[in-house]
Amino acid sequence: MERHVYRTSSFRAAYDAVLGRWPGPVEAVDLATPYGVTRVNRCGPADAPPLVLLPGGGSTSTVWGACVAAGAARAHRVHAVDLVGDPGLSVPAPDRAVRAVGDLVGWLDAVLDGLGPQHGPVTLAGHSYGAWIAAHYAALRPDRLGRLVLLDPTQVFAGLRPGYVLRALPMLVRPTPERIRSFLAWETRGAALDPAWLRLQEESAGFPTVRPVTGPRPDLAGLGRPSGAGPRVDVLFAGRARCHDSGRAARAAREALPGVRVDVLPGVTHHALPLAAAAEITGRVF
Repeated sequence: MERHVYRTSSFRAAYDAVLGRWPGPVEAVDLATPYGVTRVNRCGPADAPPLVLLPGGGSTSTVWGACVAAGAARAHRVHAVDLVGDPGLSVPAPDRAVRAVGDLVGWLDAVLDGLGPQHGPVTLAGHSYGAWIAAHYAALRPDRLGRLVLLDPTQVFAGLRPGYVLRALPMLVRPTPERIRSFLAWETRGAALDPAWLRLQEESAGFPTVRPVTGPRPDLAGLGRPSGAGPRVDVLFAGRARCHDSGRAARAAREALPGVRVDVLPGVTHHALPLAAAAEITGRVF
């Protein structure tokens, strides 16, 4: 299957530049699924328990490089995934689009099936929209996971702030490098972002706009029970997130999942979380 023409040489160069900064050897694998070819970047001991990482919407698997550098790949075989239909090196099937939660679950089933021999239970972790996908998957496939990690999940325990949506709308409707940079500067409150990663985000403006799957919040009532049924769940919120009220979202998470570890990481924003707080994330949940 040929790569789409919108994966320009400048995008690929930016993607490779970020991936090239990951520590240790990284193996790039293209997994066939009913919904297209999925790019997975793998690293860490081949015989270690699998850690599957889903990025936020509009990001790529390369966003997890800081967590890998902070030690996520020491005790895990990391499988960082490019979401089908989002910027990255995954290629959607021309005749079968991901349109509903059931499609996302079927796609992720195929990804997990394609990982090869698994040495231990799967830990599924996601950030933002990736956490929304991971939460839905855990609700419907709890037996496939040993652990679920939700990093500042959106639309799982709280809705989006209207001001955040209005600020993001121009970038979503007609993305340009300038709009992407301006939005990230606003949301991260001027944080010093990795220039290579920021360049990659700007290069993603050339991708065609794909409407993400939306739907109800996942039903997580069956998770986190004291009986030990289902995966262990950890939830970590960004204390200075603009997308939602992190304190309110954390309270909702504790009410929905009694006994589950829910933390709020102060001083970090939503989009900067996997980059600026990698050491804290790795130390707390990986």
